[in-house]
Amino acid sequence: MEGYSLIVSTKLHIPHVRKSLVSRPRLIRKLNEGMEAKLTLVSAQAGYGKTTALSEWVRQCNRLVAWVSLDKQDNDWIQFWSYIIASIQVGEPSFGLGVPSLLEIGPSASLEPAITELLNELNRFPRELVIILDDFHVIELPPIHQSMIHLLEHLPPHIHLYIASRTDLTIPTARLLAKGELHQIMMQDLRFQLDEGLVFFRETTDLGLTREQVTILFQQTEGWISGLQLAAISLRRSDNIAETIQQFSGHQHHISDYLLQEVFRHQSDQTRAFLLETSILSRMNASLCQAITGQMNSQAQLEKLEQMNLFIVSLDDQRNWFRYHHLLSDFLQQLLFRTDQDRWKQVHVHAAHWLENQGFDEEAVEHYLQGQQVQDAVRLIERNLHTLVQTKSEVLIRWVSVLPENSFAEKPMIELFYISVLLGVGEWKAAFQRVEQATIRFQALEKKVTEVEWKQAMGNIYFFQAITSYLQKDLERTSDYFALVERYMPEGSFFQTVGRNRYQGYDSFDDLLAHINDLHAADVFLLKWITVWHNKQEYPFLGFLCASYSKLLYEWNRLEEAESYVAMVVGRKDMRPFARIMIQIVISASRIQQAKGNTIQASELLIQLKSQIDSPDHELFMLRIEAEQACLSLQQGLLQEAIDWSQRCGLAHTDEVSLNRVAEYLAFARVLVASERMDEALYLLERLDSLFDKEDRLRDRIQVIILQSITLERLGQTDAALLQLAKVLHLAEPEGYIRSFIDEGPVMAELLSAYGKRQQGSHLGDTPLVSSGYVQQLLQAMQVTSQDSLQVEQPRKEILTEQETKVLLLIAGGLTNKEIASDLNITGETVKFHIRNVYRKLEANNRVQALQRAKELMILV
Repeated sequence: MEGYSLIVSTKLHIPHVRKSLVSRPRLIRKLNEGMEAKLTLVSAQAGYGKTTALSEWVRQCNRLVAWVSLDKQDNDWIQFWSYIIASIQVGEPSFGLGVPSLLEIGPSASLEPAITELLNELNRFPRELVIILDDFHVIELPPIHQSMIHLLEHLPPHIHLYIASRTDLTIPTARLLAKGELHQIMMQDLRFQLDEGLVFFRETTDLGLTREQVTILFQQTEGWISGLQLAAISLRRSDNIAETIQQFSGHQHHISDYLLQEVFRHQSDQTRAFLLETSILSRMNASLCQAITGQMNSQAQLEKLEQMNLFIVSLDDQRNWFRYHHLLSDFLQQLLFRTDQDRWKQVHVHAAHWLENQGFDEEAVEHYLQGQQVQDAVRLIERNLHTLVQTKSEVLIRWVSVLPENSFAEKPMIELFYISVLLGVGEWKAAFQRVEQATIRFQALEKKVTEVEWKQAMGNIYFFQAITSYLQKDLERTSDYFALVERYMPEGSFFQTVGRNRYQGYDSFDDLLAHINDLHAADVFLLKWITVWHNKQEYPFLGFLCASYSKLLYEWNRLEEAESYVAMVVGRKDMRPFARIMIQIVISASRIQQAKGNTIQASELLIQLKSQIDSPDHELFMLRIEAEQACLSLQQGLLQEAIDWSQRCGLAHTDEVSLNRVAEYLAFARVLVASERMDEALYLLERLDSLFDKEDRLRDRIQVIILQSITLERLGQTDAALLQLAKVLHLAEPEGYIRSFIDEGPVMAELLSAYGKRQQGSHLGDTPLVSSGYVQQLLQAMQVTSQDSLQVEQPRKEILTEQETKVLLLIAGGLTNKEIASDLNITGETVKFHIRNVYRKLEANNRVQALQRAKELMILV
């Protein structure tokens, strides 16, 4: 894989250009002016020296630069943004570590989580940064263009984007131009001026051209740099320079064809063959060239071309990897395809064989497709499906879309993965159409494959039909398809656990209540399928259902029942490998314990969860758990702990909010309210409300409006607070929300009481939006909870628990936290938790004060 890493690194390497003998201060000044704008567009056709100009400018500008050389294989949403992140990490290794896993979520109709997180990372970037995207014209994918629009709209002022493209951008730039945030460097800025052309011919050739002859060339080429370079190469072989110069006429593409043909025909047969056959490669080294051409002296050929300055670019400092100038590559490929299509196919196949043998399967697929070796392409796609579906979704879609339908008609896994990709990137309508088509094809396979294979194919198809129905919020239809999955594949689908150990951010696939607004329909659906699946031994998908059902029962304040569904799965081994399942179950369990007054158990569950997460996205899962810990701290009256979290979590009330960090932003808003930062809280809550309304997420919207009501009440704006309360009660009553109100404590009890009194005193003839019975139900539930809380909590204010007393005794013995953890066989985090509780109960700030207070209270003798 060493070669692969070299190929990747060449894309992030600033192209090596020989130190220019032609000083271009005007162009350098123009490029410097781009540092005053968000976007600098360097736009001109091939051969105007865009890459050379930017490379030379980077060498002089003395700024941190992230460079990405793009090609057509990067026309993939995940790959494109991954390279941008990687290019920044070259200079700042800790940058954007949380973004790659979010890229797997893909683009969506709403703000992409990855781009929002990228913007937040860029806002926190400690210094000025230039991001250069070379050859951006190869990027044609609309979702990438949409993401770029969003990025540019919110790009912080110390980040500058330079884009080099042969064409104008397809993304709208009028607003940027009007606001002075777009700087343009066009063809007229890049072309040589006459004085620069005179220097070029004087310093780089020994032709001895007169000023008049150079002027003629300028008139014919209009200062086109590559035209002048080609002319210089051609003139070296001319017996009559004056006559040859007169032949340069016509439009630039005619000149380029003429000059390239002139240069090409003067090469030896061996060199011409080498150029034609290697022109299909986006990057090449000697070994790859040898495999394609059969020429044993390929390294010498590459070095010879470089010495001739024949439009070849070195991609690393060791001169191992090269690429042709796009102008030359395009010319040669067109010539080869036009003159010898059999040879065109052969060289692609040779390239594919070498790349496959070196482990570059993805690049090999591209060449197999060009060489029309469809079965070899399908073979490699099938072999790499697991990786492709996670990291190269757009590439996979492109490949499968160009393959003949019959090429994978008998390979259900390719079709199924394609469907999973479409679902993952939000192409639900397309996915449903593919499911319908695949159902017909798979039914026809019944007699061509084994019964086991056929049933597995059908079971998977029905699973995807169930998921499509779920995304359309149709639980009845989802249930019908689950019945078919159970019939054909009772052991479950592999796709039920794809990606379950990776961080996704939003909970639409993990927490049913985040997506389904009808709690009563969810009740029927969840209970049915938990009953069907709970006895299966290896069925981790059950974990999502039990976690969701426990949250539903918790919301309805049926705590004992909620706890029983957590207990059903919390100890199962088939759940343990999947972080996304574990986090849903344990967070539900923690909330239940807190509601029952078991605060220590509630905290312990989250502490233990952090030690159980084993995922490539460990850091992102930790952020999610710590947000939950902050909410728990607020419920337990530990305001400072919650404030400490808010100061280190990296969130700000001005961030672009998106679904991928919903729980964290809700927790952050709660801390803002609790710490009296009301204006900031209201600003954040307003944008969260807008997001949840747009995404039709009722539960989250109820949480936000409740918080808005409480915030307004704390500001003394009781009328406005009661208006918000009326709104949220109207939304919550049909679904029977209870705990969302109870968990807010006394301030919500006061608001509900005030609302009830106003409701009773109203003489309006209109039917009220909220029934008085619902309000009384909530008040009664809060009164019972308050009494239970007093019964449980009061003794804990007077004495320490048994475990806290043990910790205090070990502190008195002079043990460190680490030694206490070892002695009691608990984690260091648990020790810290107990010590904080001891300090709080004894009203102490340190160990000495705690020991002194313990002696005064006769806890220690």
